[in-house]
Amino acid sequence: MTLPPLTIAQLNPDGSLPIPAPAAPAVDAAAEAAQAQLRLEELQEELDALQAVLDKPLSAILAEQAQAQEAATAWDAFGAMWMLSQRAMRRVAMDLAAAQGVSEQEVVQRAMAHARSVLNVEDEDLGGSVAPAQLAHIARHKAFLRKQFR
Repeated sequence: MTLPPLTIAQLNPDGSLPIPAPAAPAVDAAAEAAQAQLRLEELQEELDALQAVLDKPLSAILAEQAQAQEAATAWDAFGAMWMLSQRAMRRVAMDLAAAQGVSEQEVVQRAMAHARSVLNVEDEDLGGSVAPAQLAHIARHKAFLRKQFR
């Protein structure tokens, strides 16, 4: 329940105090009640979700946490492996390009063109070097990848 704002009365020119007009009834009482009901339902859903977690045995909660930690560690290791392989392949590409008199800028431009081709041309697999499962994975993230490979 909110209180009406405090008003400081100004004296009338004759020195008397003005009598405030009665406050208008809340026109939006029904709207406020509906909003309060929605908020109550949201809070009840949050409470139910928390209660569902608390109803589990501690061993089950800890097992889920351990499983999530293992998955995060596996993804972290995969990310490190991917980054290392990408850096190694970049080094090979740059060494081969230098041996052929191709600049690093040209190599990067070609790589970006290939990436954009995979993102924008249906069934582009770079001559078979991108497996169907990899193309499916790329397809799930095309919106994000298109922003990266402009």
